[in-house]
Amino acid sequence: MFNPNFKYTHKIVNNLVQIASAREAVLNSYLVPKWEISLRRDALIRAAHASTAIEGNPLTLEEVSRLAQGRKVMATRKAELEVLNYLRVLENIEKYQEQGKITEKIILELHKDVTKETLENPEHEGRYRELQVYVGNRITGKVIFMPPTPEEVPELMGEFIEWINSNESHNLDPVIVAGLSHYEFVRIHPFIDGNGRTARALATLILNQREFDIKKFFALDDYYDSDRTAYYNALKSVDQKTLDLTQWLEYFTDGVLLSISKVKEKVLQLSLEKHKKAARGQIALTEKQTKIVEHIISNGRITSGEIQKMLKISRQAAHKELIKLIELNLIEQKGAGKAIYYVIK
Repeated sequence: MFNPNFKYTHKIVNNLVQIASAREAVLNSYLVPKWEISLRRDALIRAAHASTAIEGNPLTLEEVSRLAQGRKVMATRKAELEVLNYLRVLENIEKYQEQGKITEKIILELHKDVTKETLENPEHEGRYRELQVYVGNRITGKVIFMPPTPEEVPELMGEFIEWINSNESHNLDPVIVAGLSHYEFVRIHPFIDGNGRTARALATLILNQREFDIKKFFALDDYYDSDRTAYYNALKSVDQKTLDLTQWLEYFTDGVLLSISKVKEKVLQLSLEKHKKAARGQIALTEKQTKIVEHIISNGRITSGEIQKMLKISRQAAHKELIKLIELNLIEQKGAGKAIYYVIK
């Protein structure tokens, strides 16, 4: 069975703690249905654009958005299908499992749906490769590494899939499992083409299966596309002799943290709108109060000392501002004594 090699560094552990905290903030925030639909749609469109763009798709984010709305764009049939296929896969990601398990049949189906009508040879859709290929940077043309031979693919995939469904895998943090799976899939490179998109869809599937997907607000693909060189370098950083995935997991958890923090910020801003509307009937927020609230949204909390420093006011003045915001039902006090801080209510 696949036996991943990695160590828990301070960076990985710290990232996982912050990811868990951000996830809780998202899940516990107030959101009306129309906001959830909007956030979910935005995440799907950004993920479809980013994941296909990494592999050379020329469509812009605006064009992907128009396609998602059923509108026409000036593009080749292949470019359109790559995007539409990925959108459909993400929209129905929860269907890719059998009795809670990710099987070989499911992975073949996932690849077939991702690459439908986009490969030169349709027979390669949902079928392990029978030719030797190489993994390269599409931008520079440099070879990153040579994957295993076609003869090795079925056995390696069998061992990998067995590990995904094992107790060992289920005892790990879902983010770690998604990161390990992403790399191992790319390393094996089981298909002629579409491996990157399928690997990223598989990572999304694992997060969804393990109830981490934040109501489908989450789009990790955007992180990879924002700095493709860093993405390729992170993949290339793994020593093919030891297959130590520690550095890759640091990169991967950095991406999850960045992506989920963006979701958290959006959600808190939307959640705050509800409180602002309620407060408008009482007292309009002053410039100082707005700065305090914005600081809490960005940082999760604020102390009286931070307010004094930020607004350059006295301790008594800071206390008055806090009391007003508490009376407006916008914030609440946490902690006790010298450890008191304030959060959005």
